[in-house]
Amino acid sequence: MSDDNIIHFNPWRDFNDAAPLGDPFAVEPDADQIARFVDVVFGYSEGLIPVRGFVDKGQGKDGRPHNIWIDADAAAPQKLATFAGWAAREGAAVYVIPGTVAETGQARAADVLQMQSLVVDLDSGNIPAKLDYLLQHLSRPTLIVESGGRTPQGATKLHVWWKLTEPAEGTDLALLCQLRGEIALKVGGDTHFRSAHQPIRVPGTVYHKGGPTRLVQIREASELEVDLAEMAERVANMPPMPGVGVATAEPRENPAIDDVLMTPVHEGGMDDWSRFEGASAAIGYFLRLVHAGRMSMDEGWTAICGYNAAMLRPAWPLDRLKRETNRLWALHIKRHGPPLIRLDSAASAQTDLPTFTLGALLDDTSPMPDDIIGPRVLTPGGLLVLGGAPKVGKSDLLIALLVHMAAGAPFLGFTPPRPLRIFYLQAEIQYHYLRERMQQIGLPLPLIAAARDNLIVTPKLQMLLDAEGSARVAEAIRAAFPDEPLDILCIDPIRNLFDGGPDGGGENDNVAMMFFLKDRVEVLRDHVNPDCGVILVHHTKKLSKHQVKEDPFLALSGASALRGFYTTGLILHRPDEDASERRLEIELRNGPALPAKVVDKVNGTWTEFNPSSERLVRKDLGARHDAERDRKNLVVLGLIFDEAAEGRLYTATQFAEAFENQHDLGGRYSIRERLAVLATKGQIKFRRNFSEHGFPGTQSHFGYLVVRDMRFGRDPVIDAETGEVLGEGVAVLPTHYKCPHSGRAREVENPYVWVYPEEVHD
Repeated sequence: MSDDNIIHFNPWRDFNDAAPLGDPFAVEPDADQIARFVDVVFGYSEGLIPVRGFVDKGQGKDGRPHNIWIDADAAAPQKLATFAGWAAREGAAVYVIPGTVAETGQARAADVLQMQSLVVDLDSGNIPAKLDYLLQHLSRPTLIVESGGRTPQGATKLHVWWKLTEPAEGTDLALLCQLRGEIALKVGGDTHFRSAHQPIRVPGTVYHKGGPTRLVQIREASELEVDLAEMAERVANMPPMPGVGVATAEPRENPAIDDVLMTPVHEGGMDDWSRFEGASAAIGYFLRLVHAGRMSMDEGWTAICGYNAAMLRPAWPLDRLKRETNRLWALHIKRHGPPLIRLDSAASAQTDLPTFTLGALLDDTSPMPDDIIGPRVLTPGGLLVLGGAPKVGKSDLLIALLVHMAAGAPFLGFTPPRPLRIFYLQAEIQYHYLRERMQQIGLPLPLIAAARDNLIVTPKLQMLLDAEGSARVAEAIRAAFPDEPLDILCIDPIRNLFDGGPDGGGENDNVAMMFFLKDRVEVLRDHVNPDCGVILVHHTKKLSKHQVKEDPFLALSGASALRGFYTTGLILHRPDEDASERRLEIELRNGPALPAKVVDKVNGTWTEFNPSSERLVRKDLGARHDAERDRKNLVVLGLIFDEAAEGRLYTATQFAEAFENQHDLGGRYSIRERLAVLATKGQIKFRRNFSEHGFPGTQSHFGYLVVRDMRFGRDPVIDAETGEVLGEGVAVLPTHYKCPHSGRAREVENPYVWVYPEEVHD
């Protein structure tokens, strides 16, 4: 291009001040669309934008091109809109080279320094089908522009744009132009765009060519940006469009990583792969090692810098190397989840084993760390295993424990230092039944209110706690507690989430169990918070009562490695299947032994009972004796009631003598003892005389035996007014009762109300 056809444009040099004639059909430029286009094509770039004004053919007008160069800065949209206004009046089309140059007058392909967008020009054939093909294989574009032209079939010609995440320059710029050409070949687009200096129409300007004016306009727009390396992979994997596209060169096999790390690569594409391809492969290799925990982030960055210095000729600047490393790291995490690294990413790996002399341990009097759940039940970094048979109530007990801990309240003697942040990863109860259980939890409302935001619960999960599952859990924990570290991670149950490692072992395999505990549970814990406590819920196997009594923790299902790994064990079991009480056995590694707890649900609340009230010797025999006493009590009360209906009343002595050795009640002295106990409990009271029915006063200290609702005889009782039969016999009401404290007879205040003494125990 010579200097003769380069004209510096200044709209204020037009001295024709005659009033223009209005055209009711005129199309005006759209400044908003121009601004949107400039942002997509030049928003990240630096330098000058080459702008060209060509008179569109078919108007009967001639004119030289009008070329200007404007800075790619915040004022560029306004300047380009001003130029578009002049061009509309002159019948000129507005084009730009979609890249920046360094100086005014430069517009050759070799002059282009930066480009930040990828474009394909669809100007022939079945354009809608071509667009669908691109969307299917290359992703949704940033802009779809109607260029103003029409095909012979009447289809609208399109420019399809993808905005890059950063400007391409150097070898990346060459790759970008190569991709433009490959896309055009594969879908039957305009192949001239293989060249960096190919101009293109600007949306928001006026199209005059061959007839009525039209606006070059944006059909669709989005905020999407694409990565150049990702786009290169998609283009390489996109097959030619059937019946339209032309295959490009055969795809080259990716070089082996050993070759990449050992082979120098030079600028200018003189080797089997470019510096960009070599750097991307090497960076990706070392980042995979970091992600897998085989080296720390510092070690990975050192290796990347070493490759850059040794194999790239010339080496990349460190800032570009860092940008590419960060980009690939973010992409790897997006595809494979967060890294589960055991090494500290901010420090080199620990090589020396920590050792302490006896003197150092004796002299260290610093305060002990606070228990997560006291006393020493769950310590920082500790592992608690809660075991129990199905339906014994372990999940219900666990939920109550977690709610109390989340509220900062004690539970069955277990105490938190403050309200705890808890993530409850449960894989047994589906959502609707989970919410039903939570709504029926039966705890005080202030306690539940205090725990509302601190306890995060998952519904039943269809997943394993493998590498992918661990990454998903870690991400969920970070989302649940973005500002504060997690205090407790609870996994319920082990069986439903168990991953035995590459060999696929089950939970009965010690090797598989150790893999799950060390490479899954501990790695996940170290990733979210190394000091948080872990609670694992596990099933127990069937053992005899004698075995459970001797060592209850042998009942834990699966491999014995689990017992050797945890810091605290809890076993919930029911010693007597006919009783509701349960025992909570406790085994501590980080503190003094704790006695077992006797617990049960009373009115929907877990309650601890005094163990001293529990039988320790011959429990089964004692239970049978209790049942026998209950039977005798019912027999005695029933006999008194039935005998009164037959017209017979008894004092205590008479009753004992009359029914001695009958109904398996034993001797008279045994019967007298039963009567005395029942009288103390208020189930038997007394009437001093019943003379109206032939039973005068007695010499007994108390009187005749009376039980609740007792009636004398079977004669019908008839209402004198209505004739209605009210019942059989005459009600026998007590006059005295036995004081439960002094044992002496006391008068009944209201014989019509049967009162039982309070706080009377067996």
